[in-house]
Order: sequence, then C-alpha cells, then structure tokens
Amino acid sequence: MTTRRQFMESLPAAGAAFAVAGHLIFDEGQARAQDPAPLKGHFHPQGKAPSKFTRELLKKAKTGLPFADKRDFEEQKKGLIAPMKDLKIMADAGHVAWDMERFQFLESQEDFDSIHPSLLRQSVLNNNYGLYEVIPGIYQVRGFDLSDITFIRGKTGWIVIDPLVTAEVVRAAWKLFQQHVGQGLPVSAVIYSHSHGDHWGGVRGIIQEADLKSGKLPIIAPRNFLAHTISENVYAGNAMNRRLFYQYGLLLPASPHGYVGQGLGQGVSAGATGLIAPTRLVEKEIEEIDVDGVKMIFQDTPNTEAPTEMNTYIPEMKALWMAENVIASLHNIYTLRGAPVRDPLNWSKYISQALHRFGGEAEVMFASHHWPRWGNARIQEVLRGQRDLYAHMNNQVLHLANQGVTINEIHNVYEVPKSLLAKWDCRGYHGSPENNSRGVIQRFLGYWDGNPTNLIPLPQSESAPLYVEMMGGAEKILARGRELHDQGKYLLAQEILNKLIQAEPQNQAAKGLLADVFEQIGYQQENPGLRNSFLAAAYELRSGIPQGQTADSSSPDVIRAMSTELFLNFLGIRMDSRKAEGMRFTINLVTPDNGEKFLIELENATLTNIQGFLADNPDLTLTINRSDLEKTMMGAKTLTAQIQEGTAKVQGDVSILKKLASTMVDFDPRFQIMPGTKARDAKVAKADPYEAVPRATIAE
Repeated sequence: MTTRRQFMESLPAAGAAFAVAGHLIFDEGQARAQDPAPLKGHFHPQGKAPSKFTRELLKKAKTGLPFADKRDFEEQKKGLIAPMKDLKIMADAGHVAWDMERFQFLESQEDFDSIHPSLLRQSVLNNNYGLYEVIPGIYQVRGFDLSDITFIRGKTGWIVIDPLVTAEVVRAAWKLFQQHVGQGLPVSAVIYSHSHGDHWGGVRGIIQEADLKSGKLPIIAPRNFLAHTISENVYAGNAMNRRLFYQYGLLLPASPHGYVGQGLGQGVSAGATGLIAPTRLVEKEIEEIDVDGVKMIFQDTPNTEAPTEMNTYIPEMKALWMAENVIASLHNIYTLRGAPVRDPLNWSKYISQALHRFGGEAEVMFASHHWPRWGNARIQEVLRGQRDLYAHMNNQVLHLANQGVTINEIHNVYEVPKSLLAKWDCRGYHGSPENNSRGVIQRFLGYWDGNPTNLIPLPQSESAPLYVEMMGGAEKILARGRELHDQGKYLLAQEILNKLIQAEPQNQAAKGLLADVFEQIGYQQENPGLRNSFLAAAYELRSGIPQGQTADSSSPDVIRAMSTELFLNFLGIRMDSRKAEGMRFTINLVTPDNGEKFLIELENATLTNIQGFLADNPDLTLTINRSDLEKTMMGAKTLTAQIQEGTAKVQGDVSILKKLASTMVDFDPRFQIMPGTKARDAKVAKADPYEAVPRATIAE
C-alpha cells in the first residue's frame, strides 16, 4: 500500500512559483455550488465537507508547488537511530502529555481535500518521532513536542540544548537516548537558546535538585533571558494563552477536517512545565565558552525571533546551531498569539553574520525545530534564502507603505518573490506573509491607517446594529450570506455575517453560517496558524469554548524564577484600577536574604514599584526573605500564614494588604472572543496579593 509519505514524495515536478495564495476566493461569475452537506466522519456533527470552490483551489495550488525538490524528505529521515515505539507519553498528573497516535492519519494513502497540499507536506515531514544522529557526538530527539531536544557529547557527560516544553516528554526523550546512545553518562550542562517556553520548560525532566546543589552543572542562556522570559510571556500571558487556542488550535481534534499540526512541529505537550534560572549568561556579541570540554562560540542575536536569543558554532565539529533564527519555514514577524513585533531587518542581518562568520566552513546546520541540513553548499543556500526572506519583507513592505499602502491593505498587495516561494523553507508554515506584512507596518507606523474614521472607532457591539439596520435586517443578511457562501465568496460572506453576530450574538443561524464560512476559509490555508484560527472560531461558534488539557506554563518553577521586580510589575497589571479609586498607601518591601528593597506605592489608582528605595514614613513595612516570598508567589503558603508564624514581619497598617488584595483579578483563561460563545466573568481574588500565579504562554 502506498503511504502518505510515498505519495507526497512521488508527486510530479511543478512550477517554481506558488500560483494561488491560500487566502484567495473565486470570481463573482463562477457557478453557484450546492451547500456542502454535513460530513460523515467529521469530528463535529455540524461540520461540512470542503466545497467545490475549496477543492478546486487546493487542486490548483498543488500544480504551483515545487514538489520536484525532495531534499527535505531525505534530510528529515537521515540519521534515524531508533523510532519511539510508544505513541502516547503520560503526564505525571495522569492525563496524556503527548499523543502521536492522533497524527497517524497523515501516513495514510488518502488524498485529503480539506488540507492545503503544502501544509500536508509539512505535516507529514513533522511526523518524525524518534532518536536521530546529526553527526557523531550530536544527537536529537524529534517529534516529542513542538521543538527538538539536542544532546552533544562533552568531556564528562551530555550537553543538553533546549529541553522542550514539559518534564514528562523530556524524561521520555532522555530514556530513549540513554537506551541507544547515552552510555549512562549524566547531563553535564544545559543551554537555553532563547526565552520562549518550548526551549526551557521541560528542564526538570533532566535536572534534579542534587545536580543544582552541587553547583557543577552550568545552565547557559543569552543575556536578559529571565527578564524577557517573564515580561514577554507573563504580562499579557492570559490573553496570549487564550489566543493560542486559535493560532495553535490547542484543543481542536486532530483530523483531516481539524488540526493537522502547527508547521513548527506537531503540537505542544501538556505536562508539567518548570524553569531553572541560568547560572551563566552570554554577555558579549561573540563569546567563546568551554562547555564541558567542548569549545562553543556563541553569537548573541537579540531582537530577532525572540527578544533574547543566540546561535552557537562548534568549530571542532563544524556544526552550526541556528536556534530558532533559521527553521524550515518563514517565521513570525507578528505572531497571532500576540508578542512584541519582531525586527525582520535586524533578524536578516544576524543571519547574514552567521553566514559570513561560520557558514563558510560549517558542514552541518541544525536547530531547535525541524531537521538538520548537511553539506556546506546546502547550508549556505538555506542561510542566504532565509536572510533574503526577512530583508525583503522589511524593505518591500516599507517601500509599499511609503507609497500609501496601509496596514489594512498591505496583506493584499505584498508578495514574496517567486524565487523564494520556490524554496520550501521560505514558505509560511509558521509565520504567514499576510500577517507578517501587517506586522512590519505595525512596527514602524502603528495600527492607524491614516483615515480619521478609524482613529476612535466604536466597539463592534455598538456599531454593528446600525450596519444590520442599514442592510435591511438579519434575514436579508442571512440570505445574502448564504448566496456568497454558495458562490465560494467566503471573505465577503464573513464581512457581513460577522456584523450580524456582533449585533445579535445569540442568532444561532448567523453563527452557524459564519462557522461554515470560517471552515472553508480554514481548509484553504497553507499556513497552520491561519487554518487553526478559522477552524477554532468555527468550533466555538458551534459548540462554545472547548475544555481540555494544555501545558501549565505557570508552574511553581516558572513563578519562582521571576525576579521580585517582575512579580511586582505583574501585580500592577492584575490590579483593577476601578477598584483602587481613592486608595493611597506606601509599602516598604525588604527581602534580607538577597539584600533587595522596594518602595511600592498605590496612588492615582496605579500600583508602582521602584527597586533600591524605601519610604521614610511608609504605611506598612513588610520584611520577608525572598526564599519565603517565593512560597507565597507559588501559592504554596499564604502571606497571612507567613505573618502569623513570624516568617514575615510587618510594621504599620497590615489591613493595607487586604485592601490591595481586594483590587486583584484572576484572569479567565477562556474569555470570549467570538460573540455569543460561552465565557465566564473575571473573578476578584480574595487571597493575599502576593498569592498571584501568573500564566505564561508556551508558544512561539
């Protein structure tokens, strides 16, 4: 029987350019199609089959893709030592932390008409699941999480780079590695390449407390690692986590009509997340460090794929580690989950530096996602293509912006050069040209398109009823929406149907029709973030916000790793200023064991803090060791209990803590996005303010 992999590898050669973008709709004059009937085997009882228009679009897309280039398949399977036999990895809490069984449908011979052929190819490639040799002395376990874990032979043990998202999958990877290669040697060092959670969250799966207490096991990271890890992932972490439901399709069922992977990897594990603070930071632009007898040259690359990140070159092995700055895809300049917009020109220049500093002699290039590339010519080809991809996006978008193209138009105007689209690694499996082009304009010009109408727009819930009235009411909109849907004009259909459900959130007919429209748009996408977002919105319109297991990225280790200042900053975010009107007080916070002191002030309904200062006449002085404060930060012991037992000492008005606690809000991780979907109101915290447990995002 022909497998899906064999089928994808056997497709005939196609043109160098991708002729039809996944977001396009068909012309007005095309024939009316029958409304797709509910689909047998669809994961949702109201789910629909791909329409005639979607099937034709995907069929046409296939003819414009460079299937003659099969090098990714050769590189992806090279060096396999042992596949992972267990398709499910259990979490310590009893649920499934990682499930590769749900992606086995990708290996079938069926030609799915609900998945973009380019995305299907990428998902098949990401279905690797096992232990691989990169070169002698360097090994990777791939397919256990969104990212890869790397093991490099040191003098006394194994140097681990980027320990995945959760501890359970790291333990499974370490076990597989030890069975076939590890020789019983211990972990001798850990390297975090950057600040995103899929590169440090599973560290507790390979490091024990005894390892830390010995002080002999270095944990190396780029400068400002902790500050960016917390600030980027925690300050807006609850909103980011909710938006991840859309970008990553976290709780969508894996199926041909649902989730088919994330492009960057097959998904995110749902085990226990931890964080151990680095013991050594790479402070220089280029810094050479002996890591357990292995000479490593670290290239600091701030403000690229992450605010803090570093590439690494191992000259004795001629091995170049590109972290997440170079992957088998276009990456995000603007990420749908939300994050500071990235600097594509800066990103391009750091890739160029790596090319000219290390690329002339490197014989293998590997990274924290996807598969390695071997041979100097191949490495230089990929580095040059990726360099040009980000530089072109920056330069050409600004070229168009300087001619008046706005943030609300650029995604329909900007085009990636055909020569780059002919390279599989420059296609949009993680970032998309549509969102990235808008991100460039956002970075330089902001959200405003220059039209004063859009400066202070009304909330959609207030403006939409007028649109509905002027369009003649709900029935006319529904009738026209069905016509547009049946004609394959899905983007036009979503415009008017969205107005209707914004005005009438409980209109089930409108929600159902918009879900059908979203579903077709989702099927048509090459980019998994776009696909997942439309399909997740369709799911919520039909069934409400889903429940299920996701990684707990606000684990005690993550909270404990926060600096006191970062934690106090987050309290200012959690505070509902409306509840603080009229309050005014000052608190001196002293942590004797680490010598820190903070002046905390509540005034003008704003909570601020400044390190290194104390008020002369504070309303309250709180003295507590940082090690004890961590117990409250992690939720293990209340501040009230610590005061009662004498661990924390107070002078002044203790009632201030209760007043402050009364202003704190617990963010709901499943707040409403689409109108009329089930959502809970935010709850006011009743505990002490230092019991806050912020949620961080684990995604790219």
